[in-house]
Amino acid sequence: MIDNKKVLAIIPARGGSKRLPRKNILPLIGKPLIAWTIEAGLGCKYIDKVIVSSDDDEILKISQNFGADIIKRPEKLASDTSSSFDALKHTIESIDRYDYIILLQATSPLRHYKHIDEAIELLIEKNANAIVSVCEMDHSPLWSNKIDKNLSMHKVLGTFFKQFLKVEKLLKDMNSGKVQKNKLLFWHEYLVCYNQMRKLKAKNPFLPTLPKCLLTKEQECAVRIQMLSLN
Repeated sequence: MIDNKKVLAIIPARGGSKRLPRKNILPLIGKPLIAWTIEAGLGCKYIDKVIVSSDDDEILKISQNFGADIIKRPEKLASDTSSSFDALKHTIESIDRYDYIILLQATSPLRHYKHIDEAIELLIEKNANAIVSVCEMDHSPLWSNKIDKNLSMHKVLGTFFKQFLKVEKLLKDMNSGKVQKNKLLFWHEYLVCYNQMRKLKAKNPFLPTLPKCLLTKEQECAVRIQMLSLN
């Protein structure tokens, strides 16, 4: 707990690893791989509970033996196409409410509990919505970005992030009833922002997944035609 807010750590660890079978429980210096992350989470002075989410009974049993709470994940959320978000969402919906959620990957055994403590303290210090760990690059700078002295990710995501925020604001205005009289202009601005994100996403697959466009192709065409008729 920090600032009277509860902190939960979730370790997703499915059993169907393909490139390195059973990787989450393979031995590493005398312990199963996942044990290093469990112990780091339990050693953190701010974390109230550590939960391992898995579809695999052996992983769950080992995790329990090392002191973690466990949640059995449905097989449909543990496939090759399932994401860490799927595991997080399932876990969060299965337990009581926590104020902060920490995702700890079992494949980062060198992460010490002190690193987690420092990350949480930085989150509070910056009054940030989220925080993510990064490391020095060991590959081409063409695949990398820079962060500023404030450790903000805004410049990393650049134009894409700005357009994403614009879309969020537009949708908030729509839901609040602010755009009743100017719906055409609203949808035009929405499409301009959304299509800008489409282009950026096409150039860089590592950008976040786009939310589904609220307009069909036919509706997009109709908006463009109506805007042209006004010019």
